[in-house]
Amino acid sequence: MKTSALLLMAAIVVAPVCTQAAEDPPANVKALFGNTLMTIDRDGRARKIWLRPDGTWTGLSRRGLDLAGTWKMSGEKVCLHQSKPSLPGSLCQTFPSDLKVGGGAVKDPSGRTGQLKLVEGHVTK
Repeated sequence: MKTSALLLMAAIVVAPVCTQAAEDPPANVKALFGNTLMTIDRDGRARKIWLRPDGTWTGLSRRGLDLAGTWKMSGEKVCLHQSKPSLPGSLCQTFPSDLKVGGGAVKDPSGRTGQLKLVEGHVTK
């Protein structure tokens, strides 16, 4: 009985997150669907992220480890919550309004400069 109640509570909590993410995001976020977003650090190592319209995302860490979670819009920012491996909180980032295939410099929430690069298709290498 306790397990059923916990599952029901989890479904109630998660449903609004997925519904919110599935709402009509801006064009610069829609451009990510079906493509690869690479975040490249100053040392040249990169993470790969794939957003899905249903509010979920998957990715590969800088070391090639599988990542996954949910995403939602918070004003102008895209907020990623990571569940694989589990991390507390969310990371919110404003995406450039002109994000196109190629890339550009951005600052992460800590103020460090890095590169965002949009690559066509689901690229793993």
